[in-house]
Amino acid sequence: MTFLILLIACAAAGATGILFQPGAWYDGLAKPWFNPPRWAFPVAWTTLYVLIAWAGARLAHLPGAGLVMALWAAQIALNTLWTPVFFGAHRMGMGVAVIALLWLVVAALTVLAFRLDRLAGALLLPYLAWLSLAGALNYRLWQMNPGAGA
Repeated sequence: MTFLILLIACAAAGATGILFQPGAWYDGLAKPWFNPPRWAFPVAWTTLYVLIAWAGARLAHLPGAGLVMALWAAQIALNTLWTPVFFGAHRMGMGVAVIALLWLVVAALTVLAFRLDRLAGALLLPYLAWLSLAGALNYRLWQMNPGAGA
């Protein structure tokens, strides 16, 4: 049941991608060489959300999991915030700030998760890797497209 609840939270975060789609604004931006193809984003995020929910479900009922679950909640809130900031408001600089904070929260979450449950920690590593790519991409888009934001 915990997995299902956390997966619903992840789906709610993912729904922001439906509400705030890349669209013509994003298509018109100059992109760095490492920009993944558009189809990769929903595939990656769907996979990541399942892993994030699975990790959270493994951690939720462990003794001493209060802080790690607070970080889990913080990361899903920040994850939910990034899409409307970047794609909705076209605030690329603010997107960099949100994703940097998200990366720090997920890094702390991953370290603490490893201490409680090695598999849960390992399940979060692809998320941290993807956020590293996404953060670099957000930053380069901001650099390469001055004046293209709000």
